[in-house]
Amino acid sequence: MSEQVPQDLVRSTFSRRSLLRTGGGLAATTALLGAGAMFAGPASAAITSVPTSKRFNLTEPSYDEFRSKLLHESHHVMQGFAFDNQNVRIFIVNARNGGTGDDLCVTQVNFSGEIQGSMHLNNAGHGVSIGVEPVGTDSYIWMECDSNGPTGDGRGTALARFKFVNGGTPSVKKFLTGSDTITCATDPINKRMAVRRKEGGKMHISVYPLASAAAGDFSSPLAHFPQPALADTTVVFQGYTIYGQYLYTLDGTGHANPADINSYVTCIDMNTGKVKSRALTKAGQSLVYREPEGLGIYRSLAGETRLYMGFGSRSSMENVNRYANLFYKNVLID
Repeated sequence: MSEQVPQDLVRSTFSRRSLLRTGGGLAATTALLGAGAMFAGPASAAITSVPTSKRFNLTEPSYDEFRSKLLHESHHVMQGFAFDNQNVRIFIVNARNGGTGDDLCVTQVNFSGEIQGSMHLNNAGHGVSIGVEPVGTDSYIWMECDSNGPTGDGRGTALARFKFVNGGTPSVKKFLTGSDTITCATDPINKRMAVRRKEGGKMHISVYPLASAAAGDFSSPLAHFPQPALADTTVVFQGYTIYGQYLYTLDGTGHANPADINSYVTCIDMNTGKVKSRALTKAGQSLVYREPEGLGIYRSLAGETRLYMGFGSRSSMENVNRYANLFYKNVLID
């Protein structure tokens, strides 16, 4: 399941002054940030920058973490995933068996791909990307919620934050309500969160300190820019994540023939909004009906920082089960 990449070459920034010029004042600010957000005034609304960092070399080989693992909901392909680096956990989202399509399940797995628990959030959305925030020994999930449902395209209109409790009912706090096609991703190393949503009909990325987002304060983005266009206007967007200064996106489609692989990872400098590098990935090329699904960041116990790529697969074209697969790249360059 996927979406078309927006084709937007125009840079833009957000400031309270520009809202005031439109005559919207505080009402316009509330509409943009959502009812669950806090606005702290003109000085705090200024966009600063994301501190410089190394980036992943996308042309280096990829390595297996695990292959062909069933999630709690076995009939739907994996979508987004994220890591609780502090508590060494992986969370993967997919649609519920027998659900509406926007009823989602978050499955916790270990690094062998074995199920550790699961939790449902109904009427959520598509699950392209999720985030995780560790709080002590607890993991708080960030993901889309309040799907636009049958009248829309099944995408979230707000962000939900809730503590992961195996088998529990989420106690949800909502942020940025009234958004269009909103998702998020977290950088567990630098403790930041990216929010991707439509603004003026075009996809934009905003980056915040994770602690600020958890407090409901979305007034001081470190970066805010339109998702850049790619030369190939037919690519299908399949997920994203952030690490340091860079945004990484994944695109491509499912295929039965390894010769048809068209999955690419793109690196974007969040301080300029421009593409830094882009490379074809053939990770998991032997998987049956391999489809790219999600990106995530993790730092191993040995201190190795990794960019993970998710892929859905099947055991055969006739099998109803869908399997989760994770691979990673681990070479950082200046």
